[in-house]
Amino acid sequence: MVHIPFGMMLQDGKKMSTRKGRVVLLEEVLDEAIDLAHQMISEKNPTLKNKDEVAKQIGIGSVIFQDLKNFRTNDVDFSFEQMLNFDGETGPYLQYTHARCHSLLRKAGNFTPESGYSLTEQEAWYIITHLTRFDEVVKQAWEDYDPSKIARYALDLARHFNSYYAKVRILDSEDREARLSLVYAVATVVEECLRILGIKAPKAM
Repeated sequence: MVHIPFGMMLQDGKKMSTRKGRVVLLEEVLDEAIDLAHQMISEKNPTLKNKDEVAKQIGIGSVIFQDLKNFRTNDVDFSFEQMLNFDGETGPYLQYTHARCHSLLRKAGNFTPESGYSLTEQEAWYIITHLTRFDEVVKQAWEDYDPSKIARYALDLARHFNSYYAKVRILDSEDREARLSLVYAVATVVEECLRILGIKAPKAM
């Protein structure tokens, strides 16, 4: 057995206290996160199939990630606005990156990922070198009892990919197959990072 210390959960910067009535039940937090995720989906993608299931995955995932992205001895001040931000250091940001990858793969049609491709652009190299560190990061997180290492690794990978996506043409490129193979690799590793953290990875959002 190993004692694992962890920080406090704060509300508006203050320690929660049952005596002072400053306490939020987890069930209430999850329900509200799911409701907010459902509202966001209805605004951003009202025709999405399985909207209820995806909202549940995003809402619960946002709460889990908000906790696990921090080193465990740090205090966590939870905020629904921060947790459900699609552009911040959040679970929905990773889930959206994963969904973006699968959107590209769906548009590609009958694509089969293969190895042995060569990509020369610097942006691709950042992603490739980051992908090679995955096993090492998981091993280190396990040895240190620190899931935040996996969360931080996944955030960095998503940032590298989204920067690549913004700069490089993928579907109508001469390097289409190579770039799609890279997209597939990113989707696979992001999904595995989320799985290890206990978070679902929807393929559409």
